[in-house]
Amino acid sequence: MSPENNLTDKIHQNSIPLVDNSFTFHCHAGVSCYTDCCRKLELYLYPYDIIRLKSKLKLDSAEFLRRYIRVAEGSHPFFPAIMLLMQDNKEHTCPFLAPDGCSVYKDRPSACRTYPLERAVEKSDVESGICAHYFLTRHNYCKGHHENKSFSVPQWERDQMLYEFNHQNDLWAEMDAFFATNPWSGEGAAGPKQQLAFMVCYNIDDFRVYCSQKRLVESFRIDKEQRRRIKRDDSALLEFGFNWLLYIFGERRTLVLR
Repeated sequence: MSPENNLTDKIHQNSIPLVDNSFTFHCHAGVSCYTDCCRKLELYLYPYDIIRLKSKLKLDSAEFLRRYIRVAEGSHPFFPAIMLLMQDNKEHTCPFLAPDGCSVYKDRPSACRTYPLERAVEKSDVESGICAHYFLTRHNYCKGHHENKSFSVPQWERDQMLYEFNHQNDLWAEMDAFFATNPWSGEGAAGPKQQLAFMVCYNIDDFRVYCSQKRLVESFRIDKEQRRRIKRDDSALLEFGFNWLLYIFGERRTLVLR
């Protein structure tokens, strides 16, 4: 993958390409390293991760961001990344780690559910679709690699319920690649346009209020069923938000005015 086509952050140095799209791995409470991977880690969160986590915790987006995230440097200088704020203890444990394991397991972030794989996506040009590549990550402490349970990549995607996460993260990867073109040139960091994009990507509840106040959804030709989905489903609203940002900042025909 050439740097200009890669839509994913740099793959971990301990990761290797999957040769035949199969691997052996099993994480469970019986392995001696259970939950070691939930400590002393740097975990990036993507927009759909935040939607799943804040819904699981019954928090609005702003409160979730206040409690659980820190803003970090992104893959390029024109838009920040979001990282999970670890607990202030000796082991810097994940805030969602409970004595018996992950307390948000069904809604855990995509990086957690993809492990021990890492997923990179690329797009060679505007017209082509996204191509995904999987890499296998090995950490010396992880005993799950020595368990006798084999998966193919499609089996792992089904087992970890990755389809919706992958779909949403592919949309996000394209947005981040768009942000890398510096669509707010001349405005400077954290200017009004960038703050608007930050709200759309990371604060879906405030964006929903913004949409209602501005009657954004009603301003475009969107079929009735899709409007219903946008009204009740944060992920559908996020997709609309991405298209809206491309429309207003990238002058792309992602939406059609009424």
